[in-house]
Amino acid sequence: MRTWQVQDAKTRLSEVIERARSEGPQSITRHGRERAVVLSIEDYRLLVAQRPDFKSYLVGGPKVDDFSVERDPSSGREIDL
Repeated sequence: MRTWQVQDAKTRLSEVIERARSEGPQSITRHGRERAVVLSIEDYRLLVAQRPDFKSYLVGGPKVDDFSVERDPSSGREIDL
């Protein structure tokens, strides 16, 4: 992944976009820290297509139909009041 400083990315935005399409994601840094990533529209659509909607996420969770909890039959410990 190519890294661009924010001022270079602003000046050469067209090149950043074209490189995102031809080479893959482009990282943008400010003061030496990663701040953003430029993706091609194709990469973005693939990323979004793999994300389930909220309902599917909840329904797709672990199944607990046969979940049972064994409880200790004792009433606990005796205390002096």
